[in-house]
Amino acid sequence: MAPELVALVKHDCPVCDSVLPALDAAGVRVVSQSTPEETQAQAQRLGLAHVPEIDTDLALSEQLDPDAVPAVVLLDGEREEGRVEGLQRARLIELAAQAGATLDLDGLPEMRPGCASLTRDPEVAARLAARAARRDGRLRAREVVIGELEDVHEALFARGVTDGLPVVPPTPERVVRMLEGTSRDPQDLVGIVPPYDGRATVEKVAINAVMAGCAAEHLPVVLAAVNAACKPEFAWHGLIATTHPAGPVVIAFDTDVGINTAGNVLGQGTRANSTIGRALQLVGRNVGGGRPQVEDRAAHGQPGKVGLCFAERSEGNPWPSPYDAPTVLLMALEAPRIVVDQLAREPEGLAASLAPALESVAHPRQRLAWDALLVVGPEHARVFGEAGWSREQLRQRLFELTTSPAGDLVRGAGGSPEGIERKWVSDPDMPVAKFASPDRIQIVHAGGDAGLFSMVFGSWAAGEIGSAPVTEEVSTWA
Repeated sequence: MAPELVALVKHDCPVCDSVLPALDAAGVRVVSQSTPEETQAQAQRLGLAHVPEIDTDLALSEQLDPDAVPAVVLLDGEREEGRVEGLQRARLIELAAQAGATLDLDGLPEMRPGCASLTRDPEVAARLAARAARRDGRLRAREVVIGELEDVHEALFARGVTDGLPVVPPTPERVVRMLEGTSRDPQDLVGIVPPYDGRATVEKVAINAVMAGCAAEHLPVVLAAVNAACKPEFAWHGLIATTHPAGPVVIAFDTDVGINTAGNVLGQGTRANSTIGRALQLVGRNVGGGRPQVEDRAAHGQPGKVGLCFAERSEGNPWPSPYDAPTVLLMALEAPRIVVDQLAREPEGLAASLAPALESVAHPRQRLAWDALLVVGPEHARVFGEAGWSREQLRQRLFELTTSPAGDLVRGAGGSPEGIERKWVSDPDMPVAKFASPDRIQIVHAGGDAGLFSMVFGSWAAGEIGSAPVTEEVSTWA
C-alpha cells in the first residue's frame, strides 16, 4: 500500500487558503480542525471540489500534534514518513510525489510560516491533555456533573465539598495543569486520611489544591503537608475529632514558591499562604471525611482552621535554618496571640517578657501537656541576634523561665480550681516546668520589619497524649 498524504487545515488560516486548492485538485485527504459550518464556508469561498473532512474531537490533530497548519503529513500506515508545517513549496512537492500525487503550487511563495494549530490554543490544549490523562489512567477520580442551569459554585457548596467559602471548580483541565507541579505519578499514595481512611493519591490532593486556589508550584508543599499530617505521630484523627480549637498549621522552611514570610505573614493577601493550608484542610474534609459539627467536634474552632500556612523569614534571621533542604513543619495549633514588648533591648529582659505568654498556653496552671510555637518578629529577633543568642539558647532560657514552684500551681491557689492536685505536691518549692522539655518550644523567625512584636501559638495536647510536630522534605514530592 502506497503512503497516504494527509493535510490538517483550519478555516481562518490564510496559508491554508493558499494551498487548499492545490491539495484539493491533487486528491489529497484534507481534514479540518474547524466546525462543519466553518469548513463548508471555506470550501465554498475557495471553490473546492471536495469539502474537507472534520477532525471530530480533534482526534487526528491530537495524534499528529502539529505546531502549525497547514500540516501535510506522509503516513505509511501509522508510521510517519515526513511532514511539512506551513508552506515550504519544494518540500511539499517532494512529499506529495512520494505519495504518488502531483501538487501545482505555481505562483505561491517559496516559504511562508503557517498559523498556530488549534491544538496549541491554551484551552484546547488543556482539554486534550485532560482527555489523554483520563485515557492513560493518570486521572481516575469520579467526575461530578453540574447541570447546565446550576451555578457551579452553589452546586459544589450544596454537594458538601467546600469549606463554606467558594472554591475553584476542579475541572479535569485544571487538575492536569496542577499535576504539572510534581513529577510524582498521579496515582501515587500520599497518605491515608482520617477519620474514614480515605486514600489521598497525588491526583486527589491536586483536586483539592485546585479547589483551594493553589498554583501548580504550590503542589509539592501541599503534598508534603498531607504526607506529614497522615503520619501516626501527628494524630490527625484526634485533631479532627477533638473539641479543642486547634488545626494543622503548615510552616515552610527554605521553599521558593512565594510563601510570605514578612508583613502580615499570618494574615491575608498572599496566594500561597492563603491556599496551601486551605488545600490541606480540604483534603481532610473531602478525602478523609472530617466535617464540622459531625466528625470535627471543635467547640469553638478558630479562623486558622480554614487553613494556615506561612514560612520562616531568611532576611535578617539571626539563626541558621534548622533543616538542610526545603521542608515543611506541621503542628497542631490554636489561634495565635500577640506579645508586645517595646522596651527590652537586651535578650534576658525580652525572654522574660515572652515567657508569660508561653505560660498562658491552655492555662497557666496546666503543665507538661502542651507544646508551643513562638514566632519571633524581626525587631525582637534583632535583640537576640545582636547578643549572639542561638535558637537553642533562647529555647533553653524560655524553658527555665516557664518553670514555677509547685505551690503556685496547686488547685485552689489564688482562688482558681485549676491546677495540680495537692496530693501530688510534697514540696511546694519543687520546680515544675510548663513544657515537657525545651524542644517542645518551637521557634520561628517571621513577620514585618516594623513592630516590636512576636506571636505565640499554643498546641493541641502534645506528644504521646496528642500530636507531635512532624516534618517532611518538599523535594520528595516535587
